[in-house]
Amino acid sequence: MPLDLGVLISGTGTNLQAILDATRAGRLDARIRIVVSNRADAAGLRRAEGAGVPTRVVPHGEFPDRESFERALVDALREAGASWVVLAGFMRLLTPEFLGAFPDRVLNIHPALLPAFPGVDAQAQALAYGVRVAGCTVHLVDAGTDTGPIIAQAVVPVDDDDTRETLQQRILAREHELLVLALGWIAEGRLEVMPPRTAGGRPRVRVRGASTAIGVVGDA
Repeated sequence: MPLDLGVLISGTGTNLQAILDATRAGRLDARIRIVVSNRADAAGLRRAEGAGVPTRVVPHGEFPDRESFERALVDALREAGASWVVLAGFMRLLTPEFLGAFPDRVLNIHPALLPAFPGVDAQAQALAYGVRVAGCTVHLVDAGTDTGPIIAQAVVPVDDDDTRETLQQRILAREHELLVLALGWIAEGRLEVMPPRTAGGRPRVRVRGASTAIGVVGDA
């Protein structure tokens, strides 16, 4: 059975487009049931509408608190038949109110090699730190900020003349690949959440029959 996805966005929706392209080409066995944005001007909504995918706008500013906003998100996703949720540039932190409705079934793509550089503007953080490699991470979402179990990571080099914008574009190209790869593993039933390796550690993810990293630097 295809994976039934709900996608949350706040902006341009390029990662959403990568999923749309992969499903249309038959490279990903999934259906996007609905795209929900907290912003009515999000360009990703036009991408979804152009592909014939239902959309919904749930403006966070119209709710008295975060919990009521998240209940509205959950209602929209459930009504559409989504079983997994993808955060594709969704710029709102989620609380246990939302995560409890989709336990271990909320996926995020972050433009850094977590646990390095969580939160906003990860590319600028990486450049400021002077790292030689950067990349992106697909992970399950927990109540922390980019702290959930890591599913897969991809690496890109950082060039001496990189700006935030050039590094962002290079990472973004790998995000599109990595997100589709991880969703494919989920659609194939290969994802397993494992207990922490050590007492007090974090849960981890095992992908049966697959490497959990793609991308190399130089001749490595």
